[in-house]
Amino acid sequence: MDFRFSEEQQAAAEAARAVFGGVAPDAVPSPSLVPGAVADDFDRALWERLAAADLLSLLLDEEYGGAGLDAIALCLVLRESSQVLARVPLLENCAAAAAVQAYGDGELRDEVLRRTGTGELVLTVAAHGRTGHDPAELAVTAGRDGDFWVLDGVQTAIPWAHNADFVLVPARTSADRTVVALVPRLGDGVPLDGVALAEQISTAGERLGELRLDSVRLPDRYVLDADGAWPYLRDLLTVGTCALALGLGTAVLGMTSDYTSKRVQFGHPLATFQAVAVQAADRYIDLRAMEATLWQAAWRAGTGAQAALPVSGDVAVAKIWASEGVRRVVQTAQHLHGGFGADTDYPLHRYHAWAKYLELSLGPAAAHEEALGDLLAAHQLG
Repeated sequence: MDFRFSEEQQAAAEAARAVFGGVAPDAVPSPSLVPGAVADDFDRALWERLAAADLLSLLLDEEYGGAGLDAIALCLVLRESSQVLARVPLLENCAAAAAVQAYGDGELRDEVLRRTGTGELVLTVAAHGRTGHDPAELAVTAGRDGDFWVLDGVQTAIPWAHNADFVLVPARTSADRTVVALVPRLGDGVPLDGVALAEQISTAGERLGELRLDSVRLPDRYVLDADGAWPYLRDLLTVGTCALALGLGTAVLGMTSDYTSKRVQFGHPLATFQAVAVQAADRYIDLRAMEATLWQAAWRAGTGAQAALPVSGDVAVAKIWASEGVRRVVQTAQHLHGGFGADTDYPLHRYHAWAKYLELSLGPAAAHEEALGDLLAAHQLG
């Protein structure tokens, strides 16, 4: 068995390093520190560079201008992006486009995909607060009305909702099935009838959206109603979130190593103290576990390889490690930095805020432990 990345996957990672190499961690303060200091838009200049490097179309087929790569390639790029806290909807856009490609009809694919791959259209997903394994968790309902679908409900904490052209919203039907609706944020320059968008703020200081849908009517082509659409999108988003957590944790451990190597106490660098070295070693082990479970889940998500459990089992394991691991990494970093870690002129406080957001996105570790337990019970595994 060959565990190495393919040449195409490595090329995607190298292109990402070239794009993100000149990016400094963003300076948007956490709202708890400076209330109201929130960016109105994502980094459009960086978005254009990602499009020029063909990194927005990684998962798209060649007929839509893409490279036809898999979830592993996307995760390699996401890992690079989170090391510099890149403020772009890369995960949401790529995962949403992949879902449209896999489950949308020809008319929808032609309308959306090529423009998404070039960065002209921006997609996001209303899913960051839930694991989404149970349709009853979903806050939006969808029902048929002739050739239209009618949506009702409220979705909160939607990333990049104020800047995206489409918001992909999971919704439950009366038969307890889950469909995914593409809700245009604007119709011909004005809000669609029944669509309202309010502002929320994340722990990372970013604008989130609260989307209210009141009898919103969508044409049939804007709803992905195949049974596998939502699990596919949910698992891809979760795996990508694990990749973001891994990149962030890697950057934070590097910052901690650099700081403790230079900070002198009692005539010796902090890094030479046994208690400091042991804590750093424990966090390194966390990162390696996060990495191993991530690539297992990404490989299964990308290939559909069969195993004792469905792919969502590997995804749950990866998210458990990502949530717990990234939390421990940033907490240890704050401890070893002392008061310096809370200095808003030093980027660690930003990484800490982003880590908390990633820890809880798409469900905390406890929620995925529960989902994993349900899978084990369903498949009679011990």
